[in-house]
Amino acid sequence: MADEVILLDFWPSPFGMRLKIALAEKGVKYEEHIEEDLKNKSLFLLKMNPVHKKIPVLIHNGIPICESLIGVQYVDEVWPHKSPLFSTNPYSRAQARFWADFVDKKIYPNGRLMWITKGEEQEIAKKDFINALKLLEGELGDKFYFGGERFGYVDVAFIPFYSWFYAYEICANFNVEAECPKLIEWARRCLKKESVSKSLPDQKEVYDFVLMAKKKFGFE
Repeated sequence: MADEVILLDFWPSPFGMRLKIALAEKGVKYEEHIEEDLKNKSLFLLKMNPVHKKIPVLIHNGIPICESLIGVQYVDEVWPHKSPLFSTNPYSRAQARFWADFVDKKIYPNGRLMWITKGEEQEIAKKDFINALKLLEGELGDKFYFGGERFGYVDVAFIPFYSWFYAYEICANFNVEAECPKLIEWARRCLKKESVSKSLPDQKEVYDFVLMAKKKFGFE
């Protein structure tokens, strides 16, 4: 019997994009529910993620897996023989988990602050965001991908935020490529992969979503 795979998602979510990329890398077919109203959450979402009540949720044969990084690891373990996302080396796997966690702790929160705040608070967030990008650029170095020659876990964790870069730049008045040119080169390499290009929305569509959200929630 074929696996039943469902993804509960919201289209601009970089966390949902991670799972779409991972599933695409593995060639796993899935049903995507992308219209979750995060202010009026479906009973199905609340049932599948009763603890955090958040998307994304990966549902495999009726069993939910919550939190995007955990979900990506799950995908890699359940379908291990195609496009492995982790090295076989324990230290390399530990380092990959470290940098993926860094993305969640430094890129996401500071990126969010750049579009929901103004003035000094926004400037602090921008400085912290750029510093985090520079640390990631240093970790990337001259490698093709974060893990080396092969697209892997850190790339999956980080590349979805590229779709938000334009919104961050416009809201906070800076340019990522001017600050971190090697990261943009890396992002363009990633976008040549079909698993990435078909999973990431257009940057300007994300910016339009940000403008709508700013108005709706009074962040203007």
